[in-house]
Amino acid sequence: MVPVERTFSLHVPSSTENLVMIREFVTSIGEQAGLPPAEIMKLETAVDEACSNVIEHAYGSDVTKEVSVRATLDDQILEITVTDTGIGFDPSTVEQKGLDKLMRGRKSGGLGMLLMRKFMDTVD
Repeated sequence: MVPVERTFSLHVPSSTENLVMIREFVTSIGEQAGLPPAEIMKLETAVDEACSNVIEHAYGSDVTKEVSVRATLDDQILEITVTDTGIGFDPSTVEQKGLDKLMRGRKSGGLGMLLMRKFMDTVD
């Protein structure tokens, strides 16, 4: 039997107020994929971090822009794609700092990429 692929999309204005809606969307997708609650929490956190980075860094908090979250799932794979039209960014250029180093630096932020890479199989 050929797996059935399902695709879901959410498009919201680029505002931190919409992060709740994005997390609810991702939770629903995780539930439909049959993920256990702990894995859904990781998925939700990673997507929240990605969208927060888009809102803050790619768009500079410009609420006239849009963030799109697309989920594609079948019997074996769940893929989440966050799309924006903001300033480009290559995540491979971010230094892989450990949590201890980030905590010692006491700098605000910097955990997003670490969490995304820790919780997800692949981050592109």
